[in-house]
Amino acid sequence: MKIVYCILGTYNAGGMERVLANKANYLARMGHELTVVTTDQKARAPHFELDPLICQVDLAINYTDDAGLGIFRKILSYKRRQRIHRERLEAVLMPLKADIVISMFDHDVSFLHDITDGSKKVLEIHFSRFKRLQYGRKGLWKLVNTWRSGHDLALAKKYDRFVVLTHEDLTYWKGLKNSVVIPNANTFSVPRRAALTEKRAIAVGRFDYQKGFDQLIEIWKDIQARCPDWKLDIYGQGPLKADMLAQIHALGLDGQIALHAPVKHIMEAYMHSSLVLMSSRYEGLPMTLLEAQASGLPMVAYACKCGPRDIIKPGKNGYLIAEGDRADFADKACRLMEKGVLRQQMGQAAWEMAENFDAERIMRQWLLLFERLMKGEKR
Repeated sequence: MKIVYCILGTYNAGGMERVLANKANYLARMGHELTVVTTDQKARAPHFELDPLICQVDLAINYTDDAGLGIFRKILSYKRRQRIHRERLEAVLMPLKADIVISMFDHDVSFLHDITDGSKKVLEIHFSRFKRLQYGRKGLWKLVNTWRSGHDLALAKKYDRFVVLTHEDLTYWKGLKNSVVIPNANTFSVPRRAALTEKRAIAVGRFDYQKGFDQLIEIWKDIQARCPDWKLDIYGQGPLKADMLAQIHALGLDGQIALHAPVKHIMEAYMHSSLVLMSSRYEGLPMTLLEAQASGLPMVAYACKCGPRDIIKPGKNGYLIAEGDRADFADKACRLMEKGVLRQQMGQAAWEMAENFDAERIMRQWLLLFERLMKGEKR
C-alpha cells in the first residue's frame, strides 16, 4: 500500500512524533510505501529516526511562525496559510495516488477529507475529546476554543475512519459511526524489568501547561518532607522551563529535583528509576505511562482525561489520583517509596501488563483497519 502521514513536524521529542516514527518504520519494513508530509520542518532532522525508505516532504507552511501574534492577526494569517497548505498538499497527493492518507489532527484536518486524490482518509487524535477546553485559556481565546471543540466533532464525521486512543475517549465522541479505538503501542521492550532499588522517581513530558509539572513540583515539596532521600528527575523541554526552575528554587528543592533535556534512548532513564509520576491536566494515551510500564515501573498519575484509566489498574500496577488531590498523590508516591515489597509487586504487574500494548498486536489492528478500508467496508 501507499500510505501518507500528515503532521506539523517530526523534529519534536513528543509522544506523537515517537508514535508516528514507530508506526511508519514498522510499515516501511513490511514493504509498504510511506510518505511523511510536514508543514513546519524547516530542514530540521527528525528527532526519532525514520527509515531511509520513508519519503519526507515538507510544505514550508510554517504555522509556528505566527505563535506570537494577537488573535485577530493570527486568524487572518491562518486563513492565508490554510489556503497555501491545501494547494501544496493537493500538489503532493494528486500525482502520488496513495491508498491511505492519515491526518494526525493537525492543520490539515479541516480540508484533507475533501481532497479527491482517490485515497481513503483516516483521522487519528492523540489527545482527549475536550483538549481545547483544557488549555486553560481565558477571554476571547476561550470562546475560540469552545467553538473549535464543537467543530472537531463535525470534522471527525467527514473521514472514512476516526481513530481514538482509549475507550474512555470514545464515549465522549457522541454520534460517530466511523470511530474505532486503537491505542498507542509500547515503544520498546526490555528483557528484564527495572530493579526498582534506586531512590529516584521519573517524570517525562513537554514543559508546558498540559503536563502540570507546576503541580508535581508542589507535590514534591510534601514528598521531600516525608522521603528526603529520594530525588525526582524530569525529562523534557518547552516554554515553561524557566518558570519550573524558578519554582524549584523558591521551594528550596534545587537538590531534590533536576530537569533534563530529552534523550532519544529514554529507556535507560526508566531502567534506573523506581517509579513514574504523571501530573498531566489532560492526555490522549500518555506515552510516559506506557514506557514506564514496559520498564516495570509502578505508576502514580492523576486520573485526567484521557488515558491513565486505560493503563493503570489501581492497586495492581499503580495508583490513580483524583485530579487536584495533591495530598493523596504525595501519600501514594511515598507509600511506594517506603514499601519496597509493594513497589516490586506493582512493578512486576506493570511489566506483565505491558503485553496489552505490544507493538505487533497494535500494528495488526492498524493493518486490519487499512485492509478493510481498501475493501470498502464501512466498519
